Amino acid sequence: MQAVQFSEHGGRDVIEYGDFADPSPGRGEVLIDVKAGALNHLDIWTRKGLPGIDLEMPHIPGSDAAGVVTEVGEGVSRFSEGDHAAVSAGVSCGECEFCRDGEESLCVSFHIIGEHVRGVHAEQAVVPADNLVPVPDHVDWEVAGSASLVFQTAWRMLLSQGDLRPGESVLVLGASGGVGHAAVQIADYAGAEVYATASTEEKLQHAEECGADHVIDYEANDFAEEITEMTGKRGVDMVVDHVGAATYPDSLKSLAKGGRIVTCGATTGPNPDAGLNRIFWNQLSVIGSTMATPGEVDDVLELVWDGTFEPRIREVLPMSEAARAHEMIENREGFGKVVVRPDSEL
Repeated sequence: MQAVQFSEHGGRDVIEYGDFADPSPGRGEVLIDVKAGALNHLDIWTRKGLPGIDLEMPHIPGSDAAGVVTEVGEGVSRFSEGDHAAVSAGVSCGECEFCRDGEESLCVSFHIIGEHVRGVHAEQAVVPADNLVPVPDHVDWEVAGSASLVFQTAWRMLLSQGDLRPGESVLVLGASGGVGHAAVQIADYAGAEVYATASTEEKLQHAEECGADHVIDYEANDFAEEITEMTGKRGVDMVVDHVGAATYPDSLKSLAKGGRIVTCGATTGPNPDAGLNRIFWNQLSVIGSTMATPGEVDDVLELVWDGTFEPRIREVLPMSEAARAHEMIENREGFGKVVVRPDSEL
């Protein structure tokens, strides 16, 4: 088969698209013929190298994909040949106390397909059956292959961890990215008043189309000052911040008393000034979130499959142009998801 791969960490020049051994499913696993996948910032970090993660090389990146089941391993009953399925990348150990029978997994041993183990940006991929979600036949491959990671992450952040309620106000930072544009849609669906930041007029317009009530160009304006003015000095009830060190201080400033930040990542660095004085004085909460439980994944993807939520596609590229796809993510070009498809599917 052909696969996106790299044999060492580094810049985009380490990415290749070429021959790779055909995979075969083991017990509890499923082989899918990949029709489409999508990139996430995680793919950039994995390519550059993450501390403490020793990958088997060559590594196939990719945490998002969808395709047709072509073979099932021993013990698999949920899927049959010909089924359409999408990958849900978080893998729990299934044994420790934090798995809680899979219903509310906080498993400390969990790993992510494409980050800790080989991913799915290839013509074929073997995935544990527990990490596949059925996809209705009417759903386009670009949608099925790009929705899972960002929508499950945003759903858990806002609703499960953040407990966002109707009538509350929420600020979504980086609304043009994958998690950001999913968070705008979910916050609007939850009945919140949605503020969103982006860096160009085109991206701000897309954010409004996704459900943002108010938009802020963070390149031209200090978003914390804008929130203070827009809310009559009150602030918002929740900030969705996956940017990290560069935005965290202003995220705290943007919160109303008793407000909360929910974070799933730190693309600009993980160690900002904690701001403890502001946290205790205004009785703020800082809440971590990552991935989602199986039930949460099912809930949010049902709303993608029926069209309630829509992963916006900025570009569809052949996998042989994976380096260009990485460039688009790194340079923050466009709005929404970058999709890659095997060259044989185009």
